[in-house]
Amino acid sequence: MARASRHYIPNCVWHITHRCHKQEFLLKFSRDRQRWLHWLFEAKKRFGLCILNYTVTSNHIHLLIKDTGDRVIPGSLQLIAGRTAQEFNIRKKRKGAFWEDRYHATAIEADSHLLCCLVYIDLNMVRAGAVQHPSQWRQGGYNEIQNPSQRFTLIDLKGLMQLCGIQELKQLQENHRQWVSEALAKKNDKREAYWTDSIAVGSKVFVEETKKELGYPCQGRKIQKEDEKYILREMQVSYSPHFAHKKGSVSAENMYFWDENNINSIG
Repeated sequence: MARASRHYIPNCVWHITHRCHKQEFLLKFSRDRQRWLHWLFEAKKRFGLCILNYTVTSNHIHLLIKDTGDRVIPGSLQLIAGRTAQEFNIRKKRKGAFWEDRYHATAIEADSHLLCCLVYIDLNMVRAGAVQHPSQWRQGGYNEIQNPSQRFTLIDLKGLMQLCGIQELKQLQENHRQWVSEALAKKNDKREAYWTDSIAVGSKVFVEETKKELGYPCQGRKIQKEDEKYILREMQVSYSPHFAHKKGSVSAENMYFWDENNINSIG
């Protein structure tokens, strides 16, 4: 399938997912997950990437970001994916693709949907059965929001507070703990595929406007309603979001967002 043009929607929030090639557990060791975070930090410095949350698992990553420029996201992800793959292949004396050809991007409305997506990312490794609470997973944004580092800071806490309508960091932290606790208490840790296999999630107005903004590639796509959310879906194939094989689904081709050539190159 032909590669599509990039799309840039100013100030839009995107949930990015990128999986390892053939669902291999190429990030199963902490050192490799830390290297991915290192290059995420470099992308923040070089391109001004606005990071709102993240989780690095053994075979895929989640990244919640705000679009701040038409080259920021593609440049950042090409750098992160390329350098992570290069370092791993050199160290392991390995050849071949490290990542799936395309990463997937879902536009998220910056209201209560953003908060739900934030918590959904936090609970990724709880859903996988690896931990009982997100604070137990080192390579996730939960601990950084709760205990920000003075030097190695990835998350734009001021940007996150602004989007959440919160003025005080302590209030954000308290609310964040409460959101996660409520989700855990309700056992709201099941996989909700629309966060990772859709084009857009939000109110009906937001999804309709996003569909219009993205233009031709979205023509013919129907807007659906699920769990009180409006969703613009795309075609799906089998995808394992965590550790089990042949479960779940995600887009086979990311036709709509920042599709870059040579994603496994250095960048």
